[in-house]
Amino acid sequence: MSTISHPQATPAGQHHSHYVAIMAGGIGSRFWPVSRTRLPKQFLDILGTGQTLLQSTFNRFAAFLPPQNIFVVTHIDYTHLVQQQLPHIDPANILSEPSRKNTAACVAYMAIKLRQKDPNASFIVAPADHLVLDAPAFAAVCQQALSFVAQQPALLTLGITPTYPNTGYGYIQYSQEEGREEGQGRGQEQGQGQNQGQVYPVKTFTEKPSLELAKAFLASGDFLWNAGIFVWKAADILAAFEQHMPEMYDVFAAETAAYNTPGEQDAINRIYPQCVNISIDFGIMEKAQHVFIIPASFGWSDLGTWNSAYDNMAKDQHQNAASQSNLVAFEAEGNLVHTQPEKLVLLQGLQNFVVVDTKDVLMICHRDKEQEIKEYMAEVKKAKGEKYL
Repeated sequence: MSTISHPQATPAGQHHSHYVAIMAGGIGSRFWPVSRTRLPKQFLDILGTGQTLLQSTFNRFAAFLPPQNIFVVTHIDYTHLVQQQLPHIDPANILSEPSRKNTAACVAYMAIKLRQKDPNASFIVAPADHLVLDAPAFAAVCQQALSFVAQQPALLTLGITPTYPNTGYGYIQYSQEEGREEGQGRGQEQGQGQNQGQVYPVKTFTEKPSLELAKAFLASGDFLWNAGIFVWKAADILAAFEQHMPEMYDVFAAETAAYNTPGEQDAINRIYPQCVNISIDFGIMEKAQHVFIIPASFGWSDLGTWNSAYDNMAKDQHQNAASQSNLVAFEAEGNLVHTQPEKLVLLQGLQNFVVVDTKDVLMICHRDKEQEIKEYMAEVKKAKGEKYL
């Protein structure tokens, strides 16, 4: 393999061709009953920070990119929510998908729109519902990634240095033989965040491994969590679509004249029914050449489940976490309590439960069973209809 260069972060003022696509169209069903079809988790203040997840994500990118270069891709049912929560965003920067077709269609849409707008465009693709505790470290690695892809053909992803054998994340194996020329040994790489900006070739992708496999991945030191954050030039990801997903590429390319015009939404409404429902990981990244990764540590969580929220909330001396402070606990340990404001909750005898109280649903579920919430929702739908979903 050829030696990989390590460009410096982009200086301020030179990011006119750098963009972001924030994906905000999901339902967030594992955060039921707070996250509903009408108001999914990206539009909620899950952790009680004073900002919704979407607002936090937007502000994180606006710290180092011009707001006019930040786009939000959402389901058409949520366009009004994006406008409400980001009132200063140009309505033209809110892209409305008529149906949910996973991330490949979203990326193709953004890439072909940006390439027509700016042939030199490079962009970041990131979910709206992630937690990032170290925003400056996040900004630094994003700028490093944008600089890297701007200078050579590359499809780049950010990998999170794993802290424990999580079985709910995807894993990416990378080659540590490259990117070492700046003198960073393996000991520095593990968990210190000192290798941010180093770029390595990707070897394999693995979706949600067993616990035994996850432990083996961590022991090897060659695996990172897949954060689902991607960086590339619009032209390069479109070339990968043309090679690996030609049917989807052709459908989007056929409407090239419509992008960035008043006819764009009508074109997208014609395109999406023709798109296969597949993730960018499966559709492109696992097949493509020139795939690279930057190992990073910036206090990341995908906030996919109540347990991930619990991990990032303040706890009392008995490891109980409450989104509101009105919790009184007796002989109760390791619980997560999420209630409506002002409500007092008294817990006695519960250990390791999730207690969620909304206007119309009270859920009491053991934390070990939270991965089954989707199944419980299906039972609710069967028994009670869609009223509570």
